[in-house]
Amino acid sequence: MGSSDASHQQPRTRLPQLQLDELLREVQARLDLARGTRDRVHSLLDAVLAVGRELDLQQALRGIVEAAAVLVDARYAALGVIGPDGRRLSAFHTVGVGEDGTSRIGAHPEGHGILGELIRDPRPLRLTRLSDHASSFGLPAHHPPMDSFLGVPIRVRDQVFGNLYLTEKRGGARFDEDDEAVLSTLAVAAGVAIDNARLYEESRLRERWLRANAEVTHSLMSGTGRTEVLRLVADRAREITGAARALVAVPVDGGETLRVELATGADPERFHGAETRPGSGLLGTAFSSAAPVTSEDVAHDERLATSAARVTGLGPAVALPIGTGDTGVRGVVMLVREAGDPVYTEKETEPLRVFAAQAAIAMELADRRHDAERVAVLQDRDRIARDLHDLAIQRLFATGMTLQSAGRFIEHPRAADRVVRAVDDLDETIRIIRSTVLGLRPHTGGTPSGLRARVVRVAGRAAPVLGFAPAVRMQGLADTHVSPRIADHVVAVLSEALTNVARHARASRADVSLETDRRAVRLTVTDDGVGMSPGGRRSGVRNMAERAGQLGGTMELSTPEDGGTRLEWCVPLDGDGNGDGDGGDDDGAG
Repeated sequence: MGSSDASHQQPRTRLPQLQLDELLREVQARLDLARGTRDRVHSLLDAVLAVGRELDLQQALRGIVEAAAVLVDARYAALGVIGPDGRRLSAFHTVGVGEDGTSRIGAHPEGHGILGELIRDPRPLRLTRLSDHASSFGLPAHHPPMDSFLGVPIRVRDQVFGNLYLTEKRGGARFDEDDEAVLSTLAVAAGVAIDNARLYEESRLRERWLRANAEVTHSLMSGTGRTEVLRLVADRAREITGAARALVAVPVDGGETLRVELATGADPERFHGAETRPGSGLLGTAFSSAAPVTSEDVAHDERLATSAARVTGLGPAVALPIGTGDTGVRGVVMLVREAGDPVYTEKETEPLRVFAAQAAIAMELADRRHDAERVAVLQDRDRIARDLHDLAIQRLFATGMTLQSAGRFIEHPRAADRVVRAVDDLDETIRIIRSTVLGLRPHTGGTPSGLRARVVRVAGRAAPVLGFAPAVRMQGLADTHVSPRIADHVVAVLSEALTNVARHARASRADVSLETDRRAVRLTVTDDGVGMSPGGRRSGVRNMAERAGQLGGTMELSTPEDGGTRLEWCVPLDGDGNGDGDGGDDDGAG
């Protein structure tokens, strides 16, 4: 039985030991590959989620390029943002080179060579050796060596936003199809993340513009002064657009000149009071064309060649008219960024145009308010003048007639002399009141030509340049006692003095005093600025001193106890001096 059972037993199949080991290794490789694919998919999903959560655009771009380097195991990675022209890179975010390496390499690439190939043909590009491609022309000095390359475009709503560039796969391996597929998938997620970050950034920007508009509107409705509202407009526009400086220029001299009325930001003294002609430079072109004018680099803009020293270190700029061609351009607001900052785009310019309209409303309301206040003052002056003429002068005249009549009945000589002197004093008082009445009456025949009115007009014209209205005080019969020739000198000296305060003093207050009697006229201009500069130019001061010398008078410059500068210009009225002088114009050309 035992032999019969053994005869029916089947032979057992045995695999060679070598073949079994090979099968085990293949199974292990497939398991490793599946595990690696699973881990890579998980890493890709984690990267997509991390990129999608970021709402700050710059942080999102940084996260995208870092995730790309990790996913394909690349030593170096970069994300190039294509500029508005669609031909060059406007920004370049890198990983792996480091700040020191970036500074040694120099300016970021603009999109030539291999980088430009993806701009011209936005499709994935995979190279074993960079130097083998026809568009390659080598790396710049101090650039780390790079051999293998993988690039894919990033699209945002069917528009190419930029490109991902990966080089030097670790371990000396080549980028393969799986790397390209993973990077292409990340690029799709990056496009969505960039679009979300852009929308979020635009919504925040729109919110800031709305708050700024509300702030300006509140200032307008609360009666804030014109200069303060314009400064608010300039400050908010500068802050929201990331500008380094903001300027507001207004027309003067009948529109023949544009003068910078206020400047905000860094080093405003360099720009305050600067002048240009309509049609010249960015300010003049925006004023004449009633349309925005942009510059990629004001420091090298041919339109600003004559002002190169003034704009050194500055970069992109935009000038926008305040008002429109239909309603009239009242001025120009100009925003300037630092050198190397991005240029102003049309998307940024559009809300700026709306915001500049707020400045036009501010200037219109200020002018209307000033006109209304002026009418009220003139009406009040007319009432006072009428009352003085109809009541005070008549009563004084009647009193004088009574005293004259009574004087005939006074026998004592000394008493009679006193009555005569009293009558003379009443006559002088009547002449003073009549002169005052003439000064109070509104002038209907054009621009008033009296010295008092001319002094007020010069002070008013200096207010935009100073940034504040100077205080004016007058005492005596300036229109009666001061001859037209001396009055011309007074106006010219006042204009020169206020111009010097605006240009050099950096003052917050200026006081003008005009005093006159029958013997002399004295003009005093005091400010609270930085005082006299020992090495400054003195041509204006010399001209004012020469005017005083021509008329037999004097001019003194001093420093008050509380700081600043005090100018006192005094000339006699008993004669015009020996010089012929140049007179000056009605408004004081200075």
